[in-house]
Amino acid sequence: MTAFDRQLETRITELVALVRSSRYLVAFSGAGISTESGIPDFRGPQGIWTKMRPIELQDFLQDPTARREYWRRKIESYPQMLDAEPNAGHRALARLFEAGLLKTMITQNIDGLHQKAGIPEDRVIELHGSNAYIACLECRKRFEWEEVLPFFARHPASAGECPRCDDCGGWLKPATISFGQAMPEEETRRAFSEAGKADLLITVGTSLLVYPAAGIPGETRRHGGKVVIINNQPTGLDHEAQIFIQGSAGEVLSNVVDRSVGNSHRI
Repeated sequence: MTAFDRQLETRITELVALVRSSRYLVAFSGAGISTESGIPDFRGPQGIWTKMRPIELQDFLQDPTARREYWRRKIESYPQMLDAEPNAGHRALARLFEAGLLKTMITQNIDGLHQKAGIPEDRVIELHGSNAYIACLECRKRFEWEEVLPFFARHPASAGECPRCDDCGGWLKPATISFGQAMPEEETRRAFSEAGKADLLITVGTSLLVYPAAGIPGETRRHGGKVVIINNQPTGLDHEAQIFIQGSAGEVLSNVVDRSVGNSHRI
């Protein structure tokens, strides 16, 4: 066993002990957990934003070309979103929930894979919204994708038109948070409240660069809880973590959960 392997084993053993002794465990995930399901991240070396710039909310609202380009990208990625399946990392966190250890899942992801893995919807806090449905930007009426996609079959790209709400006339947009769009107040409040309750916060697959979400680990620490970071690259907050483990989310979490839970369940 190399020195690196011994260090990794020591850190995983320490994390298993923390998980077993925790009374209020909260997890916080970012795009890095979903790359193993084939969903590209945003800021990584091969991330989406290395290939195309994000479309800000003001551009969406004011510029018909930007609005059409936004929808083109979303429609192009829709089959991938629909077909994506939870990976070992998502399943490991779901096992922690089923065992009664994980209380709340906070995520920056918009892919719904934590819910697909088995964590109930009311225990997943989606800080950046969801790609699973469409919402009106004015009245917040919800639409399913199947209701909206036929619009684009009826209106060719050359027409440059985009769908509007049939109640108020507001622009329709997948229910995700764009640059320049306010974070959802209730979800943000709940996330910080849960982080403050946590005696252990496990962050996985997030670079911890984007605020206010990057402030969540600090909320746990301010209330006396411990923070563990699992990521395939160093983050800006590694020095504040009780344990930092660099590696694959799926491999690390599966190892930890196998040793923390096994076949037993604690309710």
